[in-house]
Amino acid sequence: MINFQYVQATDVADAVRQTDGDPRARFVAGGTNLIDLMKMEVEQPTRVIDITRLPLRQVEPTPSGGLRIGALVPNTDLAYHPLVEERYPVLSSAIMAGASQQLRNMASTGGNLLQRTRCAYFYDVATPCNKRTPGTGCSAIEGLNRGHAILGTSQACIAVHPSDMCVAMMMLDATVHVTGPTGDRVVPFADFHRLPGDAPQRDTNLNPGEIITAVELPPKGFASHHTYLKIRDRLSYAFALVAIAAGLDLDGDTIKEGRFALGGIAHKPWRDPKAEAVLRGQPANAATFTRAADVLLRDARGYKYNTFKIDLARRCIVRALGQAARATPQSQSHKKIA
Repeated sequence: MINFQYVQATDVADAVRQTDGDPRARFVAGGTNLIDLMKMEVEQPTRVIDITRLPLRQVEPTPSGGLRIGALVPNTDLAYHPLVEERYPVLSSAIMAGASQQLRNMASTGGNLLQRTRCAYFYDVATPCNKRTPGTGCSAIEGLNRGHAILGTSQACIAVHPSDMCVAMMMLDATVHVTGPTGDRVVPFADFHRLPGDAPQRDTNLNPGEIITAVELPPKGFASHHTYLKIRDRLSYAFALVAIAAGLDLDGDTIKEGRFALGGIAHKPWRDPKAEAVLRGQPANAATFTRAADVLLRDARGYKYNTFKIDLARRCIVRALGQAARATPQSQSHKKIA
């Protein structure tokens, strides 16, 4: 049994104060990830700070025409929110592709951003894992690594980020609002999560004591031409081998702007401006999409059991961008194809 102190925060400032400079203090909202980690003794917090009573459950338009999403908005509420379904349907599709209805009802927006990897070695305290205990080694590199990363890896870690929602938010160019001991700041979504480098124990660029208060979406939501494609071993309740959120702005058959972000292939949701630049001004066809895929995957590296992911990712990019071009936006999930 892990002994820890449990406290309830009365407001955001109180939540920050309750961390009291303790690096092992943890915020809890839905608890869909943290509680599992505590049960397996992967996480052993000294203090658990309940933030469920904080006023962070609003979804509201911003003066610039975007959308501000409170950190405690449940995933289900966000997926079905009329403004999300109308203006950012790719986000709704991504959320609905993840987890089960029960988990979506409990999981919060902020908590989804803070999910930890689903690497089996990370969850198994009997095996070495640099993410869990820095300096002990990465068991996945020479182990069962079929679901692991092909981009942005290091000798310290080849784990992947598990969130579907974050893939869509990366593509939409969201920003994350946080507050902490030194005040408020806004973090571009592309800079929020980290690559493993030599410090894989750090999943995000949050500073000690900081808490997510909201996620903001810009006005452009690619509502007309978008798709979320998720390829996994089972039709439901499985993490992605490869996932992609794609959006296109078209002038006839010519691409004015294209964006796409991938999940299941790196330590963070993966987006590459150089690959997106290949799309600009080009015809919306398979040849263009293939060139963009080749640029994004130029540095991809497979390991013993996951090399297939490189070609799978290439085919997923071409397929997802094609679906977006044809305005066939529904989430696509399939059984094992690799």
